[in-house]
Amino acid sequence: MADFNGILLGMGNPLLDISAVVEQEFLDKYDIQLNNAILAEEKHLPMYDEMASKFKVEFIAGGATQNSIKVAQWMLQIPGSTSYIGCIGKDKFGEEMKKNSTAAGVNVHYYEDEATPTGTCAVCVLGGERSLVANLSAANCYKVDHLKKPDNWALVEKAKYYYIAGFFLTVSPESIQLVAEHAAANNKYFTMNLSAPFICEFFREPQEKALPYMDFVFGNETEARTFAKVHGWETENVEEIALKISQWPKASGTHKRTTVITQGHDPVVIAQDGKVKLFPVILLPKEKLVDTNGAGDAFVGGFLSQLVQEKPIEDCVKAGCYAANVIIQRSGCTYPEKPDFK
Repeated sequence: MADFNGILLGMGNPLLDISAVVEQEFLDKYDIQLNNAILAEEKHLPMYDEMASKFKVEFIAGGATQNSIKVAQWMLQIPGSTSYIGCIGKDKFGEEMKKNSTAAGVNVHYYEDEATPTGTCAVCVLGGERSLVANLSAANCYKVDHLKKPDNWALVEKAKYYYIAGFFLTVSPESIQLVAEHAAANNKYFTMNLSAPFICEFFREPQEKALPYMDFVFGNETEARTFAKVHGWETENVEEIALKISQWPKASGTHKRTTVITQGHDPVVIAQDGKVKLFPVILLPKEKLVDTNGAGDAFVGGFLSQLVQEKPIEDCVKAGCYAANVIIQRSGCTYPEKPDFK
């Protein structure tokens, strides 16, 4: 059997999800749109306590990259196949996070910030759709010096596949560049996610700097359209946009870039090698939908679980759809004990 030990490394913002079904007036009060993800501003800070006092909240270990890595680990069912790096605070939430991820079988190397609390993310759910408001706190304090420490860099050396959500571009573009350059120099696979419209709009520069290194680019239809708009591509056509992203110049010619765009219940768009393919998703009756929180992350996790086994793209997409389908029938990015993916 191939050696899967530490084959997949994720790096990102570890956040504790504070999830609740809310009311429309709560969304309006804090100027929150469904199906979006934003960073908390001053005006959002009171909402965390208000959620906890007004609605039934659940605390679930989250953070986009960490979700994907945990799902990949769950799908692989081979302990220690995945590792994860990010910054937490030295507090109760941080301890919980460490317990949760370790129990999930992920080898976590957190940088612990003494002065800042563990980051949180408000997950506002209404009608099964979710909106995310992240208060990064400690997650925002990740430093490239931590990555360069021998026992952490060893995780980079060991891995053959890397996944970093676009959200980390707001925190440590330097760390992203280091890993991206290592991947290119060693013919490994470097993958990222567009993650949110605001990343494509306001973090365009670090995103464009990392893009040449990306062998796989993940995203959803809204993010893809925002990316196109920012770059003056006068099209709303997701297939066309996916193709154009796949044809963006590459830092290394070893792997051709593949773009993977999900569109909720519409087919997954895959662009590679000048061609576009569509893959239908598993449709779920509305009454079975709990919430879409973590659906995109789970899709990536499922996809990567097959990619690291060098399975064909069709299998990667099937596994992604399977994982997303499981996650949307549960609260947050959680899953049963074992997958039954065939």
